[in-house]
Amino acid sequence: MAKTNTIVSLEKVALRVRNRAYAPYSSFQVGAALESESGKVFTGCNVENISFGLTVCAERNAVFAAITAGVRKFRRIVVVANSREPVTPCGACRQVLAEFSDDMEIVSINLKGERYRAKLSGLLPRSKAGILDNPCST
Repeated sequence: MAKTNTIVSLEKVALRVRNRAYAPYSSFQVGAALESESGKVFTGCNVENISFGLTVCAERNAVFAAITAGVRKFRRIVVVANSREPVTPCGACRQVLAEFSDDMEIVSINLKGERYRAKLSGLLPRSKAGILDNPCST
């Protein structure tokens, strides 16, 4: 797991970008700071849409920013939200994160400063199992 000062630095970045979230329907603002293996940080915030299925989470927006910059290997992501308990990435975000680093560290923090830390592989075990297997013949 990461050193505390690294987490605190990423937390500040995620908290700052959280304020840029576009969440007029839920008022649930989320910020994410994604650290690459080289130490570069990419940010994302959630962007809602009146058609809720088109909403994009903070975590995926951070991944998309990194991919756009040519980065595809990640060490950890810090997610900040105003929630009763620290929230972990949703299933879609977990699958997108696992595409690039299935054992990265996830650090979730609420505005009260409570933290939850886990490995992505613990939140989404067997992320790629069976997906590209040949179909069974009948």
